[in-house]
Amino acid sequence: MATLNVFSQPLHPTTISSSLCSSSSSNSTFSCHFSLLSSHSSPTLSKLSNHVHTHFSKSGNGSSWLQSSSTADSIAHKKGPVYSVFPSSPAQVSSVQDLYEFICSGPLLYKIGLTPEKVAESIDKWLSYGRQLCRLFQLNELFLTEPQKVRLYHYYIPVFLWCESEIAQHQAKFKDKEDIPPLVIGFSAPQGCGKTTLVFALDYLFQMIGRKSATISIDDFYLTAEGQNKLREANPGNALLEYRGNAGSHDLPFSVETLTALTKMSREGTKMKLPRYDKSAFGGRGDRADPSTWPEIEGPLTVVLFEGWMLGFKPLPVEAVKAVDPQLEIVNKNLKAYYDAWDKYIQSWIVIKIKDPSCVYQWRLQAEIAMREAGNPGMSDDEVRDFVSRYLPAYNAYLPTLYSEGPSGSDPQHLLNIEIDEKRNPILGV
Repeated sequence: MATLNVFSQPLHPTTISSSLCSSSSSNSTFSCHFSLLSSHSSPTLSKLSNHVHTHFSKSGNGSSWLQSSSTADSIAHKKGPVYSVFPSSPAQVSSVQDLYEFICSGPLLYKIGLTPEKVAESIDKWLSYGRQLCRLFQLNELFLTEPQKVRLYHYYIPVFLWCESEIAQHQAKFKDKEDIPPLVIGFSAPQGCGKTTLVFALDYLFQMIGRKSATISIDDFYLTAEGQNKLREANPGNALLEYRGNAGSHDLPFSVETLTALTKMSREGTKMKLPRYDKSAFGGRGDRADPSTWPEIEGPLTVVLFEGWMLGFKPLPVEAVKAVDPQLEIVNKNLKAYYDAWDKYIQSWIVIKIKDPSCVYQWRLQAEIAMREAGNPGMSDDEVRDFVSRYLPAYNAYLPTLYSEGPSGSDPQHLLNIEIDEKRNPILGV
């Protein structure tokens, strides 16, 4: 393997002195100039060394990959760039080879069509994307824990590279000077598995490389509070339709209108507002957010990231769903209209797979406990159990078909299946 010869002689660890880092009092950001010293003469290795801004000298253990007080949601509302905090004492840095070998050990590498040789050729991009994500999540670039390294280099960056490949294939279908509609990528993943944070990271990386992207969730298409009340009154005693969530609780004409408009955002200067949903309204029952608060996007869009827990679910024979839960019969009937409202707009799919739907309960429970411990309102254990119980029938009924056949209307050539473990990290799977 000729490319691997690039790393036949590891870089000797060097030291970054704190004197190389200067702080600007005007904007409270850090400016660091790294100097990687090496006696190796390999031109390829020298090229790689010039791109190194982030290295890792140690890894640690932790219950969460994100060892920071700032969450993705809080970062999303901050203005301006987010910067990592560098240590004030000298930090020993490992070689490019270490990072390269760590990347190549990832479970998604071959799934996205990459080889060790291709990783070596594009190592500068991996380093750049890693640095950007560290800034986004306010992680210490020089002291990433093992869970943090896994999340960035085994998950987020490989998925981003797959999306980039899908965009390239999509754009190649059009002739010069033709308007190219944005590629709609669907993310079907259970609640609590980290799909929203994944989409948040991908959207940020697209912005960093100059692509215009938009993010939308099936949550944004929930019925208004008035519509929810009518749905509940029309289905008395059906716990699956008492609150928002299952098929039937979405405004499908509104989603068609929104997704159609998004696919037409192919020209410079076109603008539209993305709908958003306020889950805290009406004591937690929720309502569509005031349009004055909706974010505005401007074309031409390159990609639309569309995420949801039930994207791609296919209706099943009535007997099959009734065997899971009799209350699913009406939900299953409602699901028949969802392909034309959602799935037909999606050209590329990412399906995040779990082995046991009970993980959803555990993840939700963890989130609520963390909220309570932080002094914020959170559901009790019994309330979490009740909440998740309204989704589990749909998971038990529809996930097996989703995993075996793929999402409704999907092309296997444009489908990425990612199996994750209880810690929400990708693992080797079928």
